[in-house]
Amino acid sequence: MDLYEHQARELFEEHGILVPRAEVTDSAKQARESARRLGGRVVVKAQVKTGGRGKAGGVKLAADPAAAELAARQILGMDIKGHRVGKVMLAQPVDIATEFYVSYVLDRAAGRFLAIASAEGGMEIEEVAASRPEAVARVHIDPAEGVTSAKAGEIAEAAGLPPQTVDVLVRLWEVLVREDAVLVEVNPLVRTKQGQILALDGKVTLDDNAAFRQARWSTEGEAHDDPLEAAAAAKGLNYVKLDGEVGIIGNGAGLVMSTLDVVAGCGARPANFLDIGGGASAQIMADGLSVILSDPAVKSVFVNVFGGITACDAVADGIVQALDTVRLTKPLVVRLDGNNAARGRAILDAHAHPLVQQATTMDGAARQAAQLATSA
Repeated sequence: MDLYEHQARELFEEHGILVPRAEVTDSAKQARESARRLGGRVVVKAQVKTGGRGKAGGVKLAADPAAAELAARQILGMDIKGHRVGKVMLAQPVDIATEFYVSYVLDRAAGRFLAIASAEGGMEIEEVAASRPEAVARVHIDPAEGVTSAKAGEIAEAAGLPPQTVDVLVRLWEVLVREDAVLVEVNPLVRTKQGQILALDGKVTLDDNAAFRQARWSTEGEAHDDPLEAAAAAKGLNYVKLDGEVGIIGNGAGLVMSTLDVVAGCGARPANFLDIGGGASAQIMADGLSVILSDPAVKSVFVNVFGGITACDAVADGIVQALDTVRLTKPLVVRLDGNNAARGRAILDAHAHPLVQQATTMDGAARQAAQLATSA
């Protein structure tokens, strides 16, 4: 579960990490009052669970309370990568001398957490990582040892961070452990002209498996930023909206993640993550297709299923029945493999829908779906 920035900074503050004074509101008029309480000059920041807010116009510097109200009015209701802005955070600006980047993330392949840090933080950190990977330090952490002062010193030295950041690195690890997080990120972590180390922005992702221990962050009753995610949640689907053009349906989170990577490797961008799990009934397929086809950015759909407990012929039956209730408007590429795959392919061949294509391999199906999407 991702937290909003204002929730992440609340955690940081609880663990002794300095953050600028701030207030959150869903009203432009209240933003004026908040700015007045914060000293007049403020930074107005969209509260959405996605990156790229600054480049999208979701972060504005306001010189006075009246300007803060205008900025909040402009930002509230914005669409940022499919996320509607429902709240803004107003924060006191700081005099920045240097920006850094620090994060802890779960490295599932290594079975450890990974510290990622750079002396060059800010909005262009992705470009720094791509063009000059040597400027970004990556240090694995033994979960039994954690981040001691010595380990934090090792991370700071590897990234070229000043010694004052060592205490912050230790405290960020405490946030990760005590709050059951799988990602804790600060970008930027700054040194002010007065020499203070402050977290100006934060991203925290909690482990859903520990939700029973983190009840205060429950999303029950919370509106989804994206209407498609809200529609999928109402249907009980495990769906995440992404910024691409190839809709993805698969059975099993691991297979879906692999499918996203393969589609990206074929030169297209996945439009979503949708895991139908162990079941592929007609209703589940209809619900999944309905949500994905509702995304105007989707140009093709890739259904990638490996039959196990749920056989491929049952999946094919589900697709055929779903097509009787959902109007297919985009090409659909289906790859069936595993239990009863041949029978499943035969069912789809017999149905002979003009927009349904089949492929026998994941790579081949991904290429087809990518070509259909990029040529549309």
